[in-house]
Amino acid sequence: MFNTKDILSNYKRIALVGASKDLKKTSSIVMKYLQDYGFKVYPVNPSMKGEKILGEEVFGKISEIKEQVEIVDVFRPSDEVAAIAKEAVKVGAKVLWLQIDIKNEEARKIAEANNILYIENKCTKIEFEKYLNK
Repeated sequence: MFNTKDILSNYKRIALVGASKDLKKTSSIVMKYLQDYGFKVYPVNPSMKGEKILGEEVFGKISEIKEQVEIVDVFRPSDEVAAIAKEAVKVGAKVLWLQIDIKNEEARKIAEANNILYIENKCTKIEFEKYLNK
C-alpha cells in the first residue's frame, strides 16, 4: 500500500493542471509552496500556454512537457478529470492526484487499470506539511 508521505518523498516532478497566474488562487499557492520545497512544478493551462507562472513556462497539456512527469496534480472540476487521467497514462505518470473536493470514479478506474496511484480529495501542500514537521 502507498501513502502520501512516500509519494511526496519519492516523486519530485509535478504537472499542475489548472495553474493560474492569480497568485491568490489555491493552485498558485500550492505551486509556490512545492517549488520552495524542491519540487519541479510544470504549470498546465491551455489558455495560458507559453506564458510564465512563478518562473515556469506554462504548457497547454501534460503531453507537451519534455521531462518525465511523476505526479499529475489536478486543480480542475471533477467532470474534467477522466480526460486528464488519460493524458496521465500517455505520459507515464506514477500518480494522479486530485485536490480537495475533486473526485471522479472513471478517472480512478483509468488510473488503477494503468498502475497509476490514485489520490482524491487531498491537497499536496497539506499532505506535505503533515510530515514535514515531524
